[in-house]
Amino acid sequence: MTRFVDVPAMAKLIQEIGIAQIIAELADSIEANFVRWEDFDKAARFGAHSEKGVIELMPTANHERYGFKYVNGHPDNIEHDLFSVMGFGVLSDMTTGYPMLLSELTLATALRTAATSVMVARALARKDSKVMAVIGNGAQAEFQVLGFHKVLGITKIQAFDIDDESTQKLIRNLAEFEDITIIHCDSVAEAVKGADIVTTITADKAMATIITAEMVEPGMHFNAVGGDCPGKTELAVGVLTQGKVFVEFEPQTRIEGDIQQLPADSPVHHLWKVFAGKEDGRDNDEQVTIFDSVGFAIEDFSTLEYIYKQSVQRGIGVDIELVPTPMGPKDLYSHTGRGRLRSVKKRAV
Repeated sequence: MTRFVDVPAMAKLIQEIGIAQIIAELADSIEANFVRWEDFDKAARFGAHSEKGVIELMPTANHERYGFKYVNGHPDNIEHDLFSVMGFGVLSDMTTGYPMLLSELTLATALRTAATSVMVARALARKDSKVMAVIGNGAQAEFQVLGFHKVLGITKIQAFDIDDESTQKLIRNLAEFEDITIIHCDSVAEAVKGADIVTTITADKAMATIITAEMVEPGMHFNAVGGDCPGKTELAVGVLTQGKVFVEFEPQTRIEGDIQQLPADSPVHHLWKVFAGKEDGRDNDEQVTIFDSVGFAIEDFSTLEYIYKQSVQRGIGVDIELVPTPMGPKDLYSHTGRGRLRSVKKRAV
Protein backbone atom coordinates (compact mmCIF):
# COMPACT_ATOMS: atom_id res chain seq x y z
CA MET A 1 0.00 0.00 0.00
CA THR A 2 1.03 3.61 -0.62
CA ARG A 3 0.72 6.36 1.96
CA PHE A 4 -1.40 9.23 0.59
CA VAL A 5 -1.11 12.70 2.09
CA ASP A 6 -3.46 15.21 0.50
CA VAL A 7 -3.84 18.91 1.32
CA PRO A 8 -6.14 18.42 4.37
CA ALA A 9 -3.76 15.77 5.74
CA MET A 10 -0.75 18.04 5.20
CA ALA A 11 -2.60 20.87 6.93
CA LYS A 12 -3.25 18.57 9.89
CA LEU A 13 0.45 17.67 10.04
CA ILE A 14 1.33 21.35 10.02
CA GLN A 15 -1.17 22.09 12.80
CA GLU A 16 0.18 19.28 14.97
CA ILE A 17 3.87 20.09 14.53
CA GLY A 18 3.80 23.85 13.80
CA ILE A 19 5.08 25.76 10.78
CA ALA A 20 8.28 27.04 12.35
CA GLN A 21 9.12 23.68 13.91
CA ILE A 22 8.66 21.85 10.60
CA ILE A 23 10.91 24.37 8.86
CA ALA A 24 13.59 23.87 11.51
CA GLU A 25 13.36 20.08 11.31
CA LEU A 26 13.36 20.13 7.51
CA ALA A 27 16.46 22.34 7.52
CA ASP A 28 18.27 19.65 9.52
CA SER A 29 16.97 16.86 7.25
CA ILE A 30 17.99 18.66 4.05
CA GLU A 31 21.42 19.50 5.44
CA ALA A 32 21.97 15.85 6.40
CA ASN A 33 21.28 14.79 2.82
CA PHE A 34 23.52 17.55 1.43
CA VAL A 35 26.31 16.05 3.54
CA ARG A 36 25.56 12.75 1.74
CA TRP A 37 25.48 14.56 -1.62
CA GLU A 38 27.77 12.07 -3.36
CA ASP A 39 25.36 9.21 -2.59
CA PHE A 40 22.63 10.71 -4.80
CA ASP A 41 21.93 10.52 -8.51
CA LYS A 42 21.75 14.12 -9.73
CA ALA A 43 20.42 15.82 -12.83
CA ALA A 44 18.98 19.23 -13.71
CA ARG A 45 15.21 19.15 -13.67
CA PHE A 46 13.31 18.69 -16.89
CA GLY A 47 11.20 21.72 -17.77
CA ALA A 48 8.42 22.22 -20.30
CA HIS A 49 8.30 25.98 -20.93
CA SER A 50 5.55 28.15 -22.40
CA GLU A 51 4.98 31.89 -22.65
CA LYS A 52 2.96 31.74 -19.44
CA GLY A 53 5.20 29.58 -17.30
CA VAL A 54 6.87 26.23 -16.83
CA ILE A 55 6.02 22.69 -15.69
CA GLU A 56 8.95 20.75 -14.26
CA LEU A 57 9.87 17.27 -13.08
CA MET A 58 12.55 17.03 -10.36
CA PRO A 59 13.92 13.49 -9.75
CA THR A 60 16.72 12.10 -7.59
CA ALA A 61 17.61 8.85 -5.84
CA ASN A 62 20.07 7.22 -3.48
CA HIS A 63 20.65 3.51 -2.89
CA GLU A 64 17.49 3.19 -0.79
CA ARG A 65 14.83 5.48 -2.22
CA TYR A 66 13.74 7.33 -5.34
CA GLY A 67 11.79 10.57 -5.27
CA PHE A 68 10.42 13.12 -7.68
CA LYS A 69 8.37 16.29 -7.61
CA TYR A 70 6.01 17.65 -10.23
CA VAL A 71 5.91 21.45 -9.96
CA ASN A 72 4.80 24.41 -12.04
CA GLY A 73 5.57 28.10 -12.12
CA HIS A 74 2.92 30.35 -13.72
CA PRO A 75 3.18 33.94 -12.41
CA ASP A 76 0.06 35.13 -14.26
CA ASN A 77 -2.13 32.64 -12.39
CA ILE A 78 -2.66 35.16 -9.61
CA GLU A 79 -4.69 37.28 -12.05
CA HIS A 80 -7.17 34.39 -12.22
CA ASP A 81 -7.19 33.65 -8.46
CA LEU A 82 -4.95 30.61 -8.96
CA PHE A 83 -1.69 29.78 -7.22
CA SER A 84 1.49 30.49 -9.18
CA VAL A 85 3.27 27.40 -7.87
CA MET A 86 1.78 23.96 -7.15
CA GLY A 87 3.29 20.52 -6.74
CA PHE A 88 2.96 16.90 -5.74
CA GLY A 89 5.53 14.18 -5.25
CA VAL A 90 6.26 10.46 -4.96
CA LEU A 91 8.74 8.56 -2.80
CA SER A 92 9.53 4.94 -3.76
CA ASP A 93 11.49 1.97 -2.47
CA MET A 94 14.56 1.40 -4.66
CA THR A 95 14.67 -2.31 -3.76
CA THR A 96 11.21 -3.15 -5.11
CA GLY A 97 10.22 -0.06 -7.08
CA TYR A 98 6.98 0.16 -5.12
CA PRO A 99 5.71 3.69 -4.27
CA MET A 100 5.78 4.39 -0.55
CA LEU A 101 4.24 7.86 -0.57
CA LEU A 102 2.10 10.06 -2.79
CA SER A 103 1.92 13.54 -1.31
CA GLU A 104 0.82 17.07 -1.98
CA LEU A 105 3.87 19.33 -2.27
CA THR A 106 2.35 22.79 -2.61
CA LEU A 107 2.22 23.55 1.10
CA ALA A 108 5.26 21.34 1.64
CA THR A 109 7.32 23.16 -1.01
CA ALA A 110 6.70 26.46 0.77
CA LEU A 111 8.04 24.83 3.94
CA ARG A 112 11.06 23.24 2.25
CA THR A 113 11.95 26.44 0.39
CA ALA A 114 12.05 28.33 3.67
CA ALA A 115 13.94 25.44 5.26
CA THR A 116 16.59 25.52 2.53
CA SER A 117 16.93 29.29 2.92
CA VAL A 118 17.51 29.11 6.67
CA MET A 119 19.78 26.08 6.30
CA VAL A 120 22.05 28.08 4.00
CA ALA A 121 21.83 31.31 6.00
CA ARG A 122 22.71 29.41 9.16
CA ALA A 123 26.01 28.53 7.48
CA LEU A 124 26.68 31.74 5.55
CA ALA A 125 25.05 34.77 7.21
CA ARG A 126 26.76 36.70 9.99
CA LYS A 127 26.03 35.12 13.36
CA ASP A 128 24.77 38.43 14.77
CA SER A 129 22.14 38.92 12.04
CA LYS A 130 18.87 40.35 13.38
CA VAL A 131 17.32 42.31 10.48
CA MET A 132 16.04 40.82 7.23
CA ALA A 133 14.67 42.56 4.16
CA VAL A 134 11.92 40.61 2.39
CA ILE A 135 11.32 41.71 -1.20
CA GLY A 136 8.19 40.09 -2.60
CA ASN A 137 5.52 39.45 0.02
CA GLY A 138 3.44 36.83 -1.77
CA ALA A 139 2.77 33.17 -0.98
CA GLN A 140 6.28 32.35 0.31
CA ALA A 141 6.87 35.36 2.54
CA GLU A 142 5.32 34.17 5.81
CA PHE A 143 7.21 30.87 5.67
CA GLN A 144 10.53 32.63 5.15
CA VAL A 145 9.91 35.03 8.03
CA LEU A 146 8.85 32.29 10.46
CA GLY A 147 11.76 30.08 9.46
CA PHE A 148 14.37 32.79 9.88
CA HIS A 149 12.84 33.83 13.19
CA LYS A 150 12.82 30.27 14.52
CA VAL A 151 16.26 29.16 13.34
CA LEU A 152 18.32 32.37 13.19
CA GLY A 153 16.51 34.60 15.69
CA ILE A 154 15.56 37.28 13.15
CA THR A 155 13.25 39.75 14.88
CA LYS A 156 12.93 42.69 12.46
CA ILE A 157 11.54 42.42 8.92
CA GLN A 158 11.77 45.26 6.41
CA ALA A 159 9.17 44.31 3.81
CA PHE A 160 8.40 45.61 0.32
CA ASP A 161 6.19 44.49 -2.54
CA ILE A 162 4.99 46.40 -5.60
CA ASP A 163 1.52 45.19 -4.57
CA ASP A 164 0.85 47.05 -1.33
CA GLU A 165 -1.87 44.59 -0.34
CA SER A 166 0.67 41.74 -0.30
CA THR A 167 2.66 43.51 2.39
CA GLN A 168 -0.53 44.24 4.35
CA LYS A 169 -1.39 40.54 4.07
CA LEU A 170 2.02 39.58 5.47
CA ILE A 171 1.57 41.96 8.41
CA ARG A 172 -1.96 40.62 9.14
CA ASN A 173 -0.95 36.96 8.94
CA LEU A 174 1.96 37.39 11.34
CA ALA A 175 0.33 39.86 13.73
CA GLU A 176 0.10 37.19 16.45
CA PHE A 177 3.89 36.94 16.65
CA GLU A 178 4.59 39.84 19.00
CA ASP A 179 8.36 39.33 18.93
CA ILE A 180 8.51 39.87 15.15
CA THR A 181 8.42 43.49 13.98
CA ILE A 182 7.44 44.06 10.35
CA ILE A 183 8.22 47.44 8.80
CA HIS A 184 6.14 48.32 5.73
CA CYS A 185 8.65 49.91 3.32
CA ASP A 186 7.88 52.04 0.28
CA SER A 187 10.75 50.86 -1.94
CA VAL A 188 13.30 48.10 -2.39
CA ALA A 189 16.09 50.49 -1.41
CA GLU A 190 14.35 51.40 1.84
CA ALA A 191 13.78 47.73 2.70
CA VAL A 192 17.36 46.68 1.97
CA LYS A 193 19.08 49.55 3.82
CA GLY A 194 20.66 48.30 7.03
CA ALA A 195 19.53 44.69 6.54
CA ASP A 196 21.81 41.82 7.55
CA ILE A 197 20.00 39.36 5.27
CA VAL A 198 18.16 40.20 2.05
CA THR A 199 15.59 37.68 0.84
CA THR A 200 14.16 38.16 -2.65
CA ILE A 201 11.09 36.08 -3.50
CA THR A 202 9.53 37.81 -6.50
CA ALA A 203 7.42 35.91 -9.02
CA ASP A 204 7.68 37.71 -12.38
CA LYS A 205 9.21 35.60 -15.14
CA ALA A 206 11.54 38.36 -16.33
CA MET A 207 15.20 39.35 -16.36
CA ALA A 208 14.60 41.73 -13.48
CA THR A 209 17.10 43.67 -11.36
CA ILE A 210 15.33 43.84 -8.04
CA ILE A 211 18.60 44.42 -6.18
CA THR A 212 21.15 46.80 -7.72
CA ALA A 213 24.86 47.06 -6.98
CA GLU A 214 24.61 50.28 -4.96
CA MET A 215 22.24 48.59 -2.46
CA VAL A 216 24.92 46.13 -1.34
CA GLU A 217 26.41 46.74 2.11
CA PRO A 218 29.42 44.96 3.65
CA GLY A 219 28.56 41.72 5.41
CA MET A 220 25.15 41.23 3.79
CA HIS A 221 23.85 37.77 2.98
CA PHE A 222 21.59 37.57 -0.08
CA ASN A 223 18.99 34.81 -0.21
CA ALA A 224 17.93 35.05 -3.87
CA VAL A 225 14.95 32.70 -4.19
CA GLY A 226 12.80 34.14 -6.99
CA GLY A 227 15.16 33.69 -9.94
CA ASP A 228 14.55 30.02 -10.69
CA CYS A 229 14.15 29.43 -14.42
CA PRO A 230 15.72 30.54 -17.72
CA GLY A 231 15.02 34.19 -18.42
CA LYS A 232 14.15 35.00 -14.78
CA THR A 233 16.51 36.88 -12.45
CA GLU A 234 16.44 39.22 -9.45
CA LEU A 235 20.02 40.35 -8.82
CA ALA A 236 21.99 42.75 -11.00
CA VAL A 237 25.31 41.46 -12.29
CA GLY A 238 27.00 44.08 -10.11
CA VAL A 239 25.58 42.37 -7.03
CA LEU A 240 26.85 38.95 -8.06
CA THR A 241 30.37 40.20 -8.65
CA GLN A 242 30.61 41.81 -5.20
CA GLY A 243 30.27 38.60 -3.23
CA LYS A 244 30.91 34.90 -2.88
CA VAL A 245 28.20 32.99 -4.77
CA PHE A 246 26.94 29.64 -3.50
CA VAL A 247 24.81 27.20 -5.52
CA GLU A 248 22.99 23.90 -5.06
CA PHE A 249 23.63 21.95 -8.31
CA GLU A 250 25.78 24.07 -10.59
CA PRO A 251 24.62 22.66 -13.99
CA GLN A 252 21.03 23.57 -13.08
CA THR A 253 21.85 26.95 -11.54
CA ARG A 254 23.85 28.01 -14.61
CA ILE A 255 20.64 27.66 -16.62
CA GLU A 256 18.03 28.86 -14.13
CA GLY A 257 19.67 31.02 -11.48
CA ASP A 258 20.86 34.59 -11.33
CA ILE A 259 24.28 33.40 -12.52
CA GLN A 260 22.76 32.75 -15.96
CA GLN A 261 23.81 36.38 -16.51
CA LEU A 262 27.49 35.56 -15.92
CA PRO A 263 30.10 33.80 -18.10
CA ALA A 264 29.98 30.01 -17.87
CA ASP A 265 33.36 29.94 -16.15
CA SER A 266 32.53 32.49 -13.46
CA PRO A 267 33.50 31.14 -10.03
CA VAL A 268 30.82 29.63 -7.77
CA HIS A 269 30.96 27.62 -4.56
CA HIS A 270 29.07 24.38 -3.90
CA LEU A 271 26.89 24.27 -0.82
CA TRP A 272 27.25 20.55 -0.26
CA LYS A 273 30.99 21.00 0.15
CA VAL A 274 30.39 23.61 2.85
CA PHE A 275 28.09 21.28 4.79
CA ALA A 276 30.44 18.33 4.30
CA GLY A 277 33.38 20.36 5.60
CA LYS A 278 35.22 20.29 2.28
CA GLU A 279 35.01 24.05 1.61
CA ASP A 280 34.73 27.23 3.68
CA GLY A 281 31.57 29.32 3.72
CA ARG A 282 31.77 32.96 4.85
CA ASP A 283 35.39 34.07 5.25
CA ASN A 284 34.81 37.14 7.46
CA ASP A 285 32.07 39.47 8.73
CA GLU A 286 32.68 42.04 5.99
CA GLN A 287 32.26 39.59 3.14
CA VAL A 288 29.08 39.56 1.02
CA THR A 289 27.59 36.08 0.54
CA ILE A 290 24.99 35.18 -2.07
CA PHE A 291 22.81 32.07 -2.18
CA ASP A 292 21.61 31.71 -5.79
CA SER A 293 18.66 29.50 -4.87
CA VAL A 294 16.77 27.65 -7.61
CA GLY A 295 15.56 24.61 -5.67
CA PHE A 296 17.02 21.15 -6.18
CA ALA A 297 15.52 17.66 -6.09
CA ILE A 298 17.43 16.53 -2.98
CA GLU A 299 15.52 19.17 -1.02
CA ASP A 300 12.19 17.69 -2.17
CA PHE A 301 13.47 14.14 -1.60
CA SER A 302 14.30 15.12 1.98
CA THR A 303 10.84 16.63 2.37
CA LEU A 304 9.11 13.50 1.07
CA GLU A 305 11.11 11.38 3.53
CA TYR A 306 10.08 13.72 6.34
CA ILE A 307 6.40 13.65 5.34
CA TYR A 308 6.40 9.85 5.13
CA LYS A 309 7.95 9.45 8.56
CA GLN A 310 5.70 12.01 10.26
CA SER A 311 2.48 10.84 8.57
CA VAL A 312 3.05 7.22 9.60
CA GLN A 313 4.12 8.06 13.15
CA ARG A 314 1.17 10.41 13.68
CA GLY A 315 -1.45 8.37 11.80
CA ILE A 316 -2.20 11.24 9.43
CA GLY A 317 -3.07 10.44 5.82
CA VAL A 318 -4.42 7.15 4.44
CA ASP A 319 -3.07 4.06 2.72
CA ILE A 320 -4.24 3.66 -0.88
CA GLU A 321 -3.77 0.97 -3.51
CA LEU A 322 -1.89 3.13 -6.02
CA VAL A 323 -0.47 -0.01 -7.68
CA PRO A 324 -2.10 -3.47 -7.65
CA THR A 325 -1.63 -5.70 -4.62
CA PRO A 326 -0.20 -8.96 -6.03
CA MET A 327 -2.57 -11.90 -6.58
CA GLY A 328 0.48 -13.74 -7.80
CA PRO A 329 3.62 -12.22 -9.31
CA LYS A 330 2.62 -13.16 -12.88
CA ASP A 331 -1.12 -12.49 -12.70
CA LEU A 332 -1.98 -8.90 -13.49
CA TYR A 333 -5.04 -9.83 -15.58
CA SER A 334 -7.11 -10.88 -12.56
CA HIS A 335 -7.05 -7.30 -11.31
CA THR A 336 -9.12 -6.21 -14.30
CA GLY A 337 -12.13 -8.05 -12.85
CA ARG A 338 -12.04 -6.56 -9.39
CA GLY A 339 -14.48 -3.75 -10.20
CA ARG A 340 -16.91 -6.24 -11.77
CA LEU A 341 -16.75 -8.51 -8.74
CA ARG A 342 -17.59 -5.63 -6.40
CA SER A 343 -20.57 -4.68 -8.59
CA VAL A 344 -21.90 -8.26 -8.45
CA LYS A 345 -21.64 -8.28 -4.67
CA LYS A 346 -23.55 -4.99 -4.42
CA ARG A 347 -26.37 -6.31 -6.62
CA ALA A 348 -26.53 -9.49 -4.51
CA VAL A 349 -27.03 -7.44 -1.38
